[in-house]
Amino acid sequence: MATLLRRFLAALALNPGVFEEVEADHGATWQAALVVLAAAVAAGIGHAGLGADARPVLVAVAGASLLAWVGWALLLTLLGTAVLKERTTSTDMGEVLRTLGFAAAPGVFRAFEVFGNSRWLVLPLTSVWMVAAMVIAVRQAFDYTTTGRAVLLSLLGWVVSMGAAVVMGLVMARQVS
Repeated sequence: MATLLRRFLAALALNPGVFEEVEADHGATWQAALVVLAAAVAAGIGHAGLGADARPVLVAVAGASLLAWVGWALLLTLLGTAVLKERTTSTDMGEVLRTLGFAAAPGVFRAFEVFGNSRWLVLPLTSVWMVAAMVIAVRQAFDYTTTGRAVLLSLLGWVVSMGAAVVMGLVMARQVS
């Protein structure tokens, strides 16, 4: 547990070394999953509070977050090893899962959205922090020599996933009407 806490704090500090460490540690996948779940539960608390009615929201957010984490890692692995591969790129799905999981660490602060009218501050700050962590995670997982390529892969992944979401939405809307 001490290793998880140390890694979690280092991920919050955006320490590239911890992303390299979890990339190489095959046993850290469960730790990355715990970080994703912690961030998801915190976001659920920030959105729904802690009342009895919050339990379904927390379960749904946790489940969706785990699926999104795996889907995002798969998409980035495919794009990063096929479209944006560098000479130095060497990665697999597990490495990407672990680094992206720890990149979710700043999301635990989303629980603070539950206090008053703080969402306007907490959400943008944690979002920017998580994007910065994701770019570092991507750079380390794909062994990129530049941060620009990590930003490009993250943006490309976002565009592809948003495009897929729009297409699925259009297909579903067409089936409903």
